[in-house]
Amino acid sequence: MRFPRALTIAGSDSGGGAGIQADLKTFTALGVYGMTALTAITAQNTLQVRESFELPPGLVKAQIEAVVEDIGVDAAKTGMLASKPIVEAVAETLASQSFPVIVDPVMVAKSGAPLLSDEAVEVLKGRLLPQAFLTTPNRFEAERLTGLKISSIEDAERAGRQLIRETGVKAALVKGGHLEGGESVDVLVYQGGVKLYRAPRIQTRNLHGSGCSFSAAITAWIAKGLSLPEAVAKAKEFITSAIR
Repeated sequence: MRFPRALTIAGSDSGGGAGIQADLKTFTALGVYGMTALTAITAQNTLQVRESFELPPGLVKAQIEAVVEDIGVDAAKTGMLASKPIVEAVAETLASQSFPVIVDPVMVAKSGAPLLSDEAVEVLKGRLLPQAFLTTPNRFEAERLTGLKISSIEDAERAGRQLIRETGVKAALVKGGHLEGGESVDVLVYQGGVKLYRAPRIQTRNLHGSGCSFSAAITAWIAKGLSLPEAVAKAKEFITSAIR
């Protein structure tokens, strides 16, 4: 029996709720063997990011290469990439790989702490997204990446189309958790068209790491061989259940 293999390239959350800790827990819950390439170490809890230390880009690159060359990767995701040099190193390393990459453009922590510099955003758009199988921005990340104001499902679809057109990313899932209304509606724009994923909006403050877990769940299902629409549907069910 061979387990599907998923790699997360992201930062560490000492509180265990987001980052690589959340990703590994999600991979395990979904029956996928998880591996990591650590980009940064943060001292954080559910309330705040107290300190952050970036790892050398060469070490990030070496972690990815070590995993790929020995164990192999069926799908990978990126989370907190922190800086321009790290985004460049990740983009350069992944350029020679053929497995699907899901880019979660983590820019700001739930507490409001910045997790990606302005210059890194431009490199992410210009070098990493063109290689990606899917990107999963929330409303605010999609607004920053496109310059569009997003306040409706139609706006989210427009942003997804613009991301694909301007960056070359194969698909965009604009998440609706920050939109108004009784439902959380995620909008997938991909080669097959547009698909909406609806779930009742759950009133809770316990959302720390939900974005990381969602993109990790999509990555896990892609690693297990599901199509993109199926993987997003399964991940949506998983994260809604987890939040509930």
